Amino acid sequence: MQTIALVGCGNLGSAIIKGLLASGQAPQHIRASRRSLWALQPLSELGVQTFSDNLEAIQGADIIILGLKPYVMPKVLAEIAPKLGPQQILVSLASGLSLESLGQELPEEQPLVRAMPNTAADVSESLSCLAQKNCSLQQQKAVGRIFEAVGEAIWIEEELMEAATILGACGVAYVLRFIRAMVQGGIQLGFDAQTAKKIVTQTTKGAAELLLQGGKHPEEEIDKVTTPRGCTIVGLNEMEHSGFSSALIKGILASFEAIEKK
Repeated sequence: MQTIALVGCGNLGSAIIKGLLASGQAPQHIRASRRSLWALQPLSELGVQTFSDNLEAIQGADIIILGLKPYVMPKVLAEIAPKLGPQQILVSLASGLSLESLGQELPEEQPLVRAMPNTAADVSESLSCLAQKNCSLQQQKAVGRIFEAVGEAIWIEEELMEAATILGACGVAYVLRFIRAMVQGGIQLGFDAQTAKKIVTQTTKGAAELLLQGGKHPEEEIDKVTTPRGCTIVGLNEMEHSGFSSALIKGILASFEAIEKK
């Protein structure tokens, strides 16, 4: 069983560790580091090895996940680079840092992965996009299994990582804003807030499952509930007249432009 170290283990790192434990990873093969060691106490109680020293945490680890802010990353990479072995895989969770920039402090052939999970990792329903450099197929599979422990994982070209951030990470906020608006509409129709939320969240989950399990285009499922002169098509047309799809697409593109400027 491979040993996995999470350096800078915050909320996302903790979610990944809990997913790994639930998938059968032995706690003694998981390491976590953080400056505030007390914050890792819940993981320690689960049998995970915890450290306040990054160099201790990565010693002997097969895969090292860096859950660090982008501005902290160069300092930590410079710290751990002299102690890295050529087969240790580095996985960065920092948005906006390219594989090229990550590799500046490292040996040229160091296996590197950029990973972009989302906050649904907390409930093991993340969609994680992964891009790699210098990784063998076996190493890619090993990293993929980690992120499959908290949802789904797909490999993409690195040039699409910023776009993946918008759809997969920012996208959680877009969907939640849609859900909030649906709930508000339900309240105006007469439901209390909790009942409206229950109806809307289950409906949203069900709609997603129709596409995930059926593999159909969204319009095919929409056609099933839009009868001639029915209330559904009236509502959809009113939303489109008000710019529903256009506003969403513009928002996605605006977010992408913002991330490109960083």
